Amino acid sequence: MNIGLLGGSFDPFHKGHESLIDGALRSGIVDAVIVIPSGRNPFKSGRAVSAAPYRFFMTKNAVEADFKDRKVFVSDIELTYSGTSFTLTTIKEISKPSYIRTFLKANGIKTSKAEENHCFFWISGSDVLPTFVKWHKADEILKIAGLLIASRPGDGVDIDEQIDRLEDVFGFVPDIEVFEIESVETASSSMRKNQDFKDVPKSVREFVDTHDLYPEDAPLDLASDEAVEKFNEDAITLYRYLGEKRLLHTLNVGILSCRYARIYDKALCDRALIAGELHDCAKELDESLQMEMSLERSGDTFIDKKLIHSPAGAIMAQREFNITDPGILDAITYHTTGRGGMTLLDKIVYLADKLEPSRTYADLTKERELAVTDIDAALRLCVKSVKKKFESRGMKIHPLTVDFMDDLEMK
Repeated sequence: MNIGLLGGSFDPFHKGHESLIDGALRSGIVDAVIVIPSGRNPFKSGRAVSAAPYRFFMTKNAVEADFKDRKVFVSDIELTYSGTSFTLTTIKEISKPSYIRTFLKANGIKTSKAEENHCFFWISGSDVLPTFVKWHKADEILKIAGLLIASRPGDGVDIDEQIDRLEDVFGFVPDIEVFEIESVETASSSMRKNQDFKDVPKSVREFVDTHDLYPEDAPLDLASDEAVEKFNEDAITLYRYLGEKRLLHTLNVGILSCRYARIYDKALCDRALIAGELHDCAKELDESLQMEMSLERSGDTFIDKKLIHSPAGAIMAQREFNITDPGILDAITYHTTGRGGMTLLDKIVYLADKLEPSRTYADLTKERELAVTDIDAALRLCVKSVKKKFESRGMKIHPLTVDFMDDLEMK
C-alpha cells in the first residue's frame, strides 16, 4: 500500500486539514492516510499549543465522524515514544513493520494488505518546499519517504523550481508527487485568537465547547512557563494510564484549578495546575495496587474502593511525576472527601473536580457562578449535593467529609 502521513498540531483540526486528506485520497497516489497529531512539537511548546491528548482526541473524533467510510486513520505514535517529535523520528517509528502492520489490522485492513511492504509519503502544502532543507535531517526523510505536496490556487510557489532546487541541494532525485486541492483560507492560530470556529467540523466544535478548550480568559497566562511545560509533559505520561474520558477530565480540572487560583491567590497558579491535573492519576490502576498505595499513604483512613484512588494518586504523583510538594500531595489525597482544615489549594482542586466544564451530571450553573466570587459558598453547594446523594442511598458520609462540613458551618 501507498500510505500518506499527515502530521501537525491540529489545534484545532479544521476543514483545511480535511481538504488535504480528501485531496490526497482523490489523487490516487495513496491508498490510505494516517493523521498524526504532534506530541512534543519542536517548534511549538508550552502555552503555544494545547496539551497533546486534547489535540489527539479532538482529531480522532473528527476523522472517525467525517471519514468513517474511507481509509483515514489517526495514530497516537507521537504520544508513545519519548523525545522530540521530529518528522524523521515519526516516519521511522510508524514505518516499522511491527507497528504499521498491527496498526492497519487494528483499523480494519485485511491481514494480507496490512502485511505488505508499504511506501510512505509525507503530506504537506507547497509552502513547505522553500524551507524543507531546514527540517531536521531533511535528506534522511527523503531517503525513506516521499513527499506528497498539495498545490493550492494562488499559493505563489513554483513547485517545479523548488523540486529542482532540492535535487541540487541533496544530490539525488527525491520522490515528490503533487496533487491539487481547493484553497481553504483558514488557520488554527487565527481561530483561537478570534474565537471563530466556523471552519471546523461539527465534532470539533462540540469538543471545543465541551472542554472549554480555548477560553478567552486564558487561565494559563499566569502560570509559569515551567509549570505549563510540566502540565503538557505530564499529560503525555497520563495518556499511558487513563482512558479518553478520564484523561480529558483530569486536564480540565488542572486548567480550572489554575483559573480559580488566579482569582483567589495568584501565587498558587502553578501548584493548582499540577495538583488538578494529577488528582485522578491512579484512578485506572489495578484496584489491588490502588489499595496497597492507599494504605501506604493514609493507613486505613480510606478503605472504600471508590476513594482509594485519591491517596494512591498522591503516591503515584511522587513516583511517576516527581511531585515532592506536600501541599500538592495533600490536595490529591483529599480531593474526594475534603477534610477539616482544608487549605486554599485543597479547596480549589476539590471544587474544580466537581465543576470542570465537561461535567454534565447535574445543573451546575449556580455552583459555577459562585465559584468565581465566593469559594466557600460554592463548596457548600457542592458538599450539600454530595450529602444528599449519600443520604438518598442510605450510605454513611466519610468522617473527613463531616469535618469538612463542620468547617464550612454546614448544619
